[in-house]
Amino acid sequence: MVMKISILGTGYVGLVTGACLAEQGHNVVCVDIDQKKVELINKGVPPIYEIGLNELLKKNKEKIIATTDAKSAIKDSEMTIICLGTPSKKDGSINLSFIKRGFEKIGNILKQKKWHVVVVKSTVLPGTTKDFIIPILEKISGKKAGIDFGIAMNPEFLREGKAIKDFLKPDRIIIGTYDDKTKKTMQKLYQDFNCPIIITGFTEAEMIKYASNAFLATKISFINEIGNVCKKLGIDTYDVANGMGYDKRISRAFLNSGAGWGGSCFPKDVKALIAKAKETGEKLSILEEVVRVNDLQPLKLIELLKKNISNLEGKEIGILGLAFKKDTDDIRESRAIPVVIKLIEEKTLVKAYDPKAMDNFKKLFPKIKYCNPKDVLNSDAVLILTNWDEFKKYNYTGKIVIDGRRIEEAKKGIYDGICW
Repeated sequence: MVMKISILGTGYVGLVTGACLAEQGHNVVCVDIDQKKVELINKGVPPIYEIGLNELLKKNKEKIIATTDAKSAIKDSEMTIICLGTPSKKDGSINLSFIKRGFEKIGNILKQKKWHVVVVKSTVLPGTTKDFIIPILEKISGKKAGIDFGIAMNPEFLREGKAIKDFLKPDRIIIGTYDDKTKKTMQKLYQDFNCPIIITGFTEAEMIKYASNAFLATKISFINEIGNVCKKLGIDTYDVANGMGYDKRISRAFLNSGAGWGGSCFPKDVKALIAKAKETGEKLSILEEVVRVNDLQPLKLIELLKKNISNLEGKEIGILGLAFKKDTDDIRESRAIPVVIKLIEEKTLVKAYDPKAMDNFKKLFPKIKYCNPKDVLNSDAVLILTNWDEFKKYNYTGKIVIDGRRIEEAKKGIYDGICW
């Protein structure tokens, strides 16, 4: 069944969702308030870096268009998927202002439609769809959810750098809804996907997203704590992780110790869940410690650096990797950020390189030196913060290397690893 689908928000989730649904044969209109983004998408050029996205947009250029006109896009579609941001406030709770404005627009348009399915793909805390979104839509539209319009909570589980693969070949699809018509529409939307489709209530679907990300973040912080002990005991943490990973109850995934986790999801979602728990009178002690461990982890690179260079003032320190992970240009909560801040405090001369993220990093740190890999390697010491594949090809011979991402080839230098 080919559908006409509008998508509000063209960030990582929105644009990948749109491109993948177009690949599935649907006609997609992406809506964004940023005119430059809209123009790029209509040229088949993604405004973000994501492996395979450029090819997918060009391949499906007849099925996907972008516009700033939300009203027309929603009015002319059968389904609207919400992919608007939910950034963190200072206390860790989520900011729903973008969500609120988006659903107010939809509510006004629903007045003129007989039936329309609204899908929440934005990451929102348990209870948001039921207690916040539906009341907005019903109040403004004057209509009843599940009777006059459909609504579903359909969380995303996309990894940046592998988002297209994750969308087209997911481990599972979670759909939260309470009316049969919407449930059947969502099942038709995903009928060609070969994975379990789990139908739940709204709140359960929302919690599945948060609990999943919180668990994965916990797994990384756990292996980093084990890795810190292994470092002191002369044990290779990766040997330990490999041995653990054969246990099917544990699995090897997300057991790579290193400088810690970052990105647009884990930091925001873990802190939001902690804040939500406090509202209920519960304390998520494990997750609070998960965050604390992650905050301290990248600074261990500075400790190792000082063992090789006791006085850092005036020294040239190279940084390889600014993105929070390889295969993306996203620097949100990158572990390079606290390291660079500390190096600036130590009055070093920072030289940095990343294949995709330098332009984004310049917005935060315009005064450090951005250069090619050869210049970075020609520093008093080099810190590796992202595991880009190209870093494996560099010549580290004779260089002081402090590795936060397990680049085996870097061991040819005067080498020290954060957890190994």
